[in-house]
Amino acid sequence: MILLRRLLGDVLRRQRQRQGRTLREVSSSARVSLGYLSEVERGQKEASSELLSAICDALDVRMSELMREVSDELSLAELAASAAASDPVPVPVRPMLNSVSVSSVAGVPSGRVTIKAPAEAVDVVAA
Repeated sequence: MILLRRLLGDVLRRQRQRQGRTLREVSSSARVSLGYLSEVERGQKEASSELLSAICDALDVRMSELMREVSDELSLAELAASAAASDPVPVPVRPMLNSVSVSSVAGVPSGRVTIKAPAEAVDVVAA
């Protein structure tokens, strides 16, 4: 189960750490207890909109930016969860071709050979 409070806490922690700030500095600026802010960052407590606003102000981050980042994290978590829950998607089978060496072709200038094949089926290595 994806917990929004955990994603929100992760994003808040990353924002704080990007600024090189401590929990103590942010909790003091936001007027939130150090312990409570720590629990919010660890996803153990749900933050009210008032508390989020105070933390965003202390971090000088718009709440919309914070929520956008949380939304992106949520999208990734949902994709990962649905991929883990569903049957694996089969990978298209690619035909295997044997190696071919061309030293010379009658009537073709040296080094100019065209091979027509599906692009996904041919690996070209220059010698």
